[in-house]
Amino acid sequence: MDEKKKVILKLTHICQSYVIKDTVKDAVENVSFDVYDNEFLVLLGPGHCGKTVIMNMIAGLEKPVGGKIHLNGEEIKGSDSRIGMVFQSLNLMPWRTVMGNVEFGLEVAGISKEERHATAQKYIDLVGLTGFEKSYPHELSGGMKQRVGIARAYTNNPEILMMDEPFGQLDAQTRYAMEEEVLRIWEKEKRTIIFVTNNIEEAVFLADRIILLSNCPANVKEVYDLSDLPRPRNTTSPEFLRIRAEISDNTDLAL
Repeated sequence: MDEKKKVILKLTHICQSYVIKDTVKDAVENVSFDVYDNEFLVLLGPGHCGKTVIMNMIAGLEKPVGGKIHLNGEEIKGSDSRIGMVFQSLNLMPWRTVMGNVEFGLEVAGISKEERHATAQKYIDLVGLTGFEKSYPHELSGGMKQRVGIARAYTNNPEILMMDEPFGQLDAQTRYAMEEEVLRIWEKEKRTIIFVTNNIEEAVFLADRIILLSNCPANVKEVYDLSDLPRPRNTTSPEFLRIRAEISDNTDLAL
């Protein structure tokens, strides 16, 4: 990763713990890393290792018990409109159409009907859902619902888009198609993405850099810079397989 690239987000000695049955359990321990402008950063780690906790702290949904998080040099102390999230469980509103779901944030913000409709249409088109504007969530496949979630997040114009295992519930074929799709959207929009997964192959396929986290409590075990690995990536190429094996040997994740 080019050292001259702009640091947009900085985590410094972040810690998080919870009281469970009168016992303090550490979930995140002394985590520090930078996130660069327009990069595709992947947080990789075992299930329940603390990845989502880190995401929640970045989003301002949880306050760290130690350390600080800065966005563009300003400490994050609560939810921030500059950060958008796409969850594994999308919580689309079943009574609203695709258009209604995508433009909801703009509607809450008081944007005029004409402007929010035009903005929502731009991102509906971007994610490949043109023609489905009037469809309801129950009429969509799992992959299409994820596209709605991505469009909804982009519509709010975040500087950083965080994706928390968004494809974990999809079948393998749809998952691979959505990985390619999110890369296409990222390459066109060039916003910073922080993507959480426990899948090594997915991480290597997507990332400019991979932050490998240890099991709970989460801390940074290794950083892998893949920015020189050509795109589009061939999952059967010797270099791809070498990197995948190296990461596998450094973690207890299953391939």
